[in-house]
Amino acid sequence: MSVRAPDGSRRRRGAWLGPIRITPLRVVLAIAILGSGLFNIFAILVVRDERQIPMLSSGFLVMALAFAALTIGGGIATWRAGADGRSRDAMLMAVGGGIAGIITAGCLAVAVVLGLLWGRPQA
Repeated sequence: MSVRAPDGSRRRRGAWLGPIRITPLRVVLAIAILGSGLFNIFAILVVRDERQIPMLSSGFLVMALAFAALTIGGGIATWRAGADGRSRDAMLMAVGGGIAGIITAGCLAVAVVLGLLWGRPQA
Protein backbone atom coordinates (compact mmCIF):
# COMPACT_ATOMS: atom_id res chain seq x y z
CA MET A 1 0.00 0.00 0.00
CA SER A 2 1.36 3.41 -0.86
CA VAL A 3 0.26 6.83 0.27
CA ARG A 4 0.76 10.19 -1.33
CA ALA A 5 3.21 12.49 0.45
CA PRO A 6 2.51 16.26 0.68
CA ASP A 7 4.88 16.91 -2.24
CA GLY A 8 2.83 14.57 -4.49
CA SER A 9 5.27 11.65 -4.49
CA ARG A 10 4.29 8.18 -3.35
CA ARG A 11 5.86 6.31 -0.45
CA ARG A 12 5.21 2.82 0.78
CA ARG A 13 3.90 2.11 4.24
CA GLY A 14 4.78 -0.86 6.39
CA ALA A 15 7.62 -3.33 6.14
CA TRP A 16 8.82 -4.44 2.70
CA LEU A 17 11.34 -7.03 1.53
CA GLY A 18 12.16 -5.81 -1.97
CA PRO A 19 8.87 -5.71 -3.89
CA ILE A 20 7.10 -8.01 -1.40
CA ARG A 21 5.19 -6.52 1.50
CA ILE A 22 5.72 -8.31 4.81
CA THR A 23 2.38 -9.13 6.43
CA PRO A 24 1.59 -11.22 9.52
CA LEU A 25 -0.04 -13.94 7.39
CA ARG A 26 3.02 -14.21 5.14
CA VAL A 27 5.28 -14.46 8.17
CA VAL A 28 3.13 -17.20 9.73
CA LEU A 29 3.04 -19.17 6.45
CA ALA A 30 6.80 -18.83 5.99
CA ILE A 31 7.39 -20.04 9.56
CA ALA A 32 4.98 -22.97 9.02
CA ILE A 33 6.62 -24.07 5.76
CA LEU A 34 10.19 -23.67 6.98
CA GLY A 35 9.41 -25.14 10.40
CA SER A 36 7.65 -28.19 9.05
CA GLY A 37 10.43 -28.71 6.50
CA LEU A 38 13.08 -28.59 9.22
CA PHE A 39 10.93 -30.83 11.43
CA ASN A 40 10.69 -33.40 8.62
CA ILE A 41 14.45 -33.25 8.02
CA PHE A 42 14.99 -33.79 11.75
CA ALA A 43 12.58 -36.74 11.76
CA ILE A 44 14.32 -38.32 8.78
CA LEU A 45 17.92 -37.84 9.93
CA VAL A 46 17.75 -38.18 13.72
CA VAL A 47 14.72 -40.20 14.80
CA ARG A 48 15.09 -43.94 14.21
CA ASP A 49 12.32 -45.55 16.24
CA GLU A 50 8.54 -45.96 16.24
CA ARG A 51 8.02 -42.18 16.53
CA GLN A 52 9.45 -41.44 13.07
CA ILE A 53 6.35 -42.16 10.98
CA PRO A 54 3.87 -40.10 13.07
CA MET A 55 6.39 -37.23 13.20
CA LEU A 56 6.76 -37.25 9.42
CA SER A 57 3.00 -37.51 8.94
CA SER A 58 2.31 -34.51 11.16
CA GLY A 59 5.10 -32.48 9.54
CA PHE A 60 3.71 -33.12 6.06
CA LEU A 61 0.19 -32.30 7.25
CA VAL A 62 1.30 -28.89 8.56
CA MET A 63 3.13 -28.26 5.29
CA ALA A 64 -0.01 -29.22 3.33
CA LEU A 65 -2.12 -26.79 5.36
CA ALA A 66 0.34 -23.96 4.79
CA PHE A 67 0.47 -24.59 1.04
CA ALA A 68 -3.34 -24.86 0.97
CA ALA A 69 -3.48 -21.35 2.43
CA LEU A 70 -1.06 -20.20 -0.28
CA THR A 71 -3.28 -21.82 -2.91
CA ILE A 72 -6.34 -19.97 -1.65
CA GLY A 73 -4.36 -16.73 -1.47
CA GLY A 74 -3.16 -17.27 -5.04
CA GLY A 75 -6.74 -17.70 -6.21
CA ILE A 76 -7.85 -14.52 -4.47
CA ALA A 77 -4.87 -12.58 -5.85
CA THR A 78 -5.63 -13.92 -9.34
CA TRP A 79 -9.22 -12.75 -9.08
CA ARG A 80 -8.22 -9.28 -7.89
CA ALA A 81 -5.51 -8.84 -10.52
CA GLY A 82 -7.88 -9.98 -13.26
CA ALA A 83 -10.60 -7.60 -12.08
CA ASP A 84 -8.09 -4.73 -12.11
CA GLY A 85 -7.02 -5.54 -15.66
CA ARG A 86 -3.50 -6.68 -14.70
CA SER A 87 -3.46 -9.78 -16.89
CA ARG A 88 0.27 -10.51 -16.48
CA ASP A 89 -0.01 -10.42 -12.69
CA ALA A 90 -3.16 -12.55 -12.83
CA MET A 91 -1.38 -15.17 -14.93
CA LEU A 92 1.62 -15.27 -12.58
CA MET A 93 -0.61 -15.56 -9.52
CA ALA A 94 -2.61 -18.34 -11.17
CA VAL A 95 0.54 -20.31 -11.98
CA GLY A 96 1.93 -19.78 -8.48
CA GLY A 97 -1.36 -20.81 -6.89
CA GLY A 98 -1.52 -23.89 -9.12
CA ILE A 99 2.00 -24.94 -8.14
CA ALA A 100 1.08 -24.43 -4.48
CA GLY A 101 -2.01 -26.59 -5.05
CA ILE A 102 0.07 -29.40 -6.54
CA ILE A 103 2.47 -29.24 -3.58
CA THR A 104 -0.57 -29.29 -1.25
CA ALA A 105 -1.89 -32.45 -2.87
CA GLY A 106 1.53 -34.14 -2.68
CA CYS A 107 2.09 -33.27 0.97
CA LEU A 108 -1.42 -34.36 1.89
CA ALA A 109 -0.96 -37.65 0.03
CA VAL A 110 2.31 -38.33 1.86
CA ALA A 111 0.69 -37.47 5.21
CA VAL A 112 -2.24 -39.83 4.56
CA VAL A 113 -0.04 -42.70 3.38
CA LEU A 114 2.26 -42.32 6.39
CA GLY A 115 -0.75 -42.16 8.68
CA LEU A 116 -2.09 -45.39 7.18
CA LEU A 117 1.31 -47.05 7.57
CA TRP A 118 1.49 -45.99 11.20
CA GLY A 119 -1.94 -47.44 12.00
CA ARG A 120 -1.15 -50.78 10.34
CA PRO A 121 -0.77 -53.76 12.68
CA GLN A 122 2.78 -55.04 13.02
CA ALA A 123 3.53 -58.46 11.50
